[in-house]
Amino acid sequence: MNDDGTGLLTIGELARATGLSVRTIRYWSDEGVLTPVTRSPGGYRLYDAQGVARLELIRTLRELGLGLDDVRRVLAGERTVAQVAATHVAALDAQIRSLKVTRAVLSSVARRDSTAREMTLMNKLARLSAAERQRIMAEFVAEALQGLDAVDPEVRERLRATTVDLAADPTPEEVDAWVELAEMLQDPEFRAQMRRAMELNSADGAPGEARGRSLWFAKRLVELVAPARARGITPESPEAEPVLSDLFGDAPRADVLERMAAGFNERVARYRELIALVNRAPAPSHAEDFAWVVAALRARTDS
Repeated sequence: MNDDGTGLLTIGELARATGLSVRTIRYWSDEGVLTPVTRSPGGYRLYDAQGVARLELIRTLRELGLGLDDVRRVLAGERTVAQVAATHVAALDAQIRSLKVTRAVLSSVARRDSTAREMTLMNKLARLSAAERQRIMAEFVAEALQGLDAVDPEVRERLRATTVDLAADPTPEEVDAWVELAEMLQDPEFRAQMRRAMELNSADGAPGEARGRSLWFAKRLVELVAPARARGITPESPEAEPVLSDLFGDAPRADVLERMAAGFNERVARYRELIALVNRAPAPSHAEDFAWVVAALRARTDS
C-alpha cells in the first residue's frame, strides 16, 4: 500500500493483491477500463478499493471471453452484465457450432485420407447455409419434374418436399453423407437417371389423375415380395414367376424392367439412404423387396 496514508495502491501493489501481472493491469488502464483515482508525486498511477473491485469485475468478464468494448459498456452502465452475457452466449453457440463442423470435416478427411482438393470441397459443402443446401435440392427436383404434368401427384409432392437438414453439430458420418449427396445431386448422369424415372412415371399417368397410384403399387409390391423372400424364394427361381404375374400381369417384362430399374436401382437406393442419414431420419425400408423384383425381371429378360 502507498505509504502516504491515503490507502491507495500502486499498480505493483494491485498486482500482488489480485495475482494479475503489472503488464495486464497497465494495459487495461491504458485502454481506459481501469482508471486511476490519482497519481503520486512521482507520476505513479494510484487506485482505491473501488478500483480493486472494478479490476476483479474486469478480470471476470475477460476470463469469460468478453472483449474490452463490452467491458467498457458494462462498466459505464450502458449495458447490464445479463445483456452482455446473453449476447456472448449467442456468439459462443455460433463458435461451438462452427467448431463442431470443423471437427466433423477434419475427422472425415482423416478417415477418408482425402486430398487437399477433396478437403476444400468437403469444407465448403459442410458450411453451406440451410438455404444454400435446399437450393441445390430444389434445382435437382425442378429439373427432374420440368414439364411432366402427368407424374403421380403424390410422387411430385414428396419429391418437392424433400429437405436437406444437416444438423448444426454434424457427425463425420453425416458430413460424409452430405458431401456424397451433394455430388450426386449435381452429377449429370444421376440427374438424367432421375429425369428418366419421372418421364416413365408420367407416361403411365394422365394430367389430373387421382394421386397415389405409385404408392399403391409400392405397397402391393411389398405385400407380395416380402413373404416370398421370407420363404426363401430367389429372384431367379421358377417360384418367383407367380409374384411377377400378380404384380405386372402379362405386360412385356422388358418394358416393366425399364420402368422398375429407372426408379429402383443401387444409385436411387443410395440417394434415399443419404437423405435419411443427413436428416437423421429412419433408414428407407423395403429396398430389398424392390431389388428382388428388378433382379427377377432381369433374370427373365437377359439373353
